[in-house]
Amino acid sequence: MNVSAAKPGPARIERVALEGRSVRLEPMTLEHHTALSQIGCDPELWRFTASIVRTPSEMLDYILAAQKMESDGTGLPFVTVERSTGKVVGSTRFRNYDSINRHLEIGFTWLAAPWQRTAINTEAKYLMLTSAFETLGCVRVELRTHAMNTRSRNAILRLGATEEGVLRKDTLMWNGQHRDTVYYSIIDEEWPRVKQRLELLMVRKNYALSGRSAE
Repeated sequence: MNVSAAKPGPARIERVALEGRSVRLEPMTLEHHTALSQIGCDPELWRFTASIVRTPSEMLDYILAAQKMESDGTGLPFVTVERSTGKVVGSTRFRNYDSINRHLEIGFTWLAAPWQRTAINTEAKYLMLTSAFETLGCVRVELRTHAMNTRSRNAILRLGATEEGVLRKDTLMWNGQHRDTVYYSIIDEEWPRVKQRLELLMVRKNYALSGRSAE
């Protein structure tokens, strides 16, 4: 038995920024309200989610709920910042952190339309997974999405996560319907392979953005 693997992780997730080449993940504060409201009140972003944000007032409620999760010690919300412009382009967070069993979930992820299918989401996931496995010492990271959200499901599989199954009528959505939720995970033994895969994806995307070939 690996004794170190049986030890609990840190009691709380440290409130730090995660920074890469294209993206910076900053811990969310009320100061981000205006920037998030400017890009996040698009109903299409919330089509498959439990909550919806259509107005600056609803964005404030969204931020306050995220901060409560942080104060409870079970999560850490981020705003996603494009490094080249300094512009807030979305949000994501750690949630359901369990220091005893050493696992957490990456969720509440959204990007405004102009930044979808860019290198930003791939690098953000890389930064968060690196923090989860290499700083917090997690043995499992979970991701989940609406069973009907094909784009999100494909994106999670591209990370190298394993689909574990569907929980039927798992989550009550903002429109009163219950959604079926697909669960995915990456475990610590898989992380080196997934890390290498993400690094290759980032190289390819960055070269594509520069107009050069990665071959």
